[in-house]
Amino acid sequence: MKVGIFYGSSTGTTEDVAGRIAKALNVESADVHNVTDADSAMIEGYDVLVLGSSTWGVGELQDDWYDGIKKFKAANLQGKKIALFGLGDSGSFSDTFCDAMGIIKGELAGAGVTFIGEVPSDDYSFDSSVSVENGCFVGLALDEVNEDYKTDERISRWASSLPL
Repeated sequence: MKVGIFYGSSTGTTEDVAGRIAKALNVESADVHNVTDADSAMIEGYDVLVLGSSTWGVGELQDDWYDGIKKFKAANLQGKKIALFGLGDSGSFSDTFCDAMGIIKGELAGAGVTFIGEVPSDDYSFDSSVSVENGCFVGLALDEVNEDYKTDERISRWASSLPL
């Protein structure tokens, strides 16, 4: 299966994490893309899409994803697998932690895709997130502000659990 990683990054942190996820999944750097560079042909060229965004403000997508979502919705996603990863700050924004993953999933639900890579939420300290369904995050939640020491292990565990 051909895997493409797409991220939006304002400060470089999500871009860095995307690169670390690529290494864990053995994805070539040529298949890691800023969502601003995406187009339908590029998106449709992958069987598995790994999509990452940080959460900004009070539970909002990273800026590049507002146009990025439109690009993904315009592409033919039928039969594709989507894995999500998100970055948040569980200390300062505990009630909107990693909401961006849930927003992306909500926008792409019904497009004929299968979402993969949910993660139990019990190893996290936060109050609320739209990214939690039935006790699990819809993807890999990361907190590079308060729990950066857990990131590498979380990436490794998540990457090895993905059905690729």
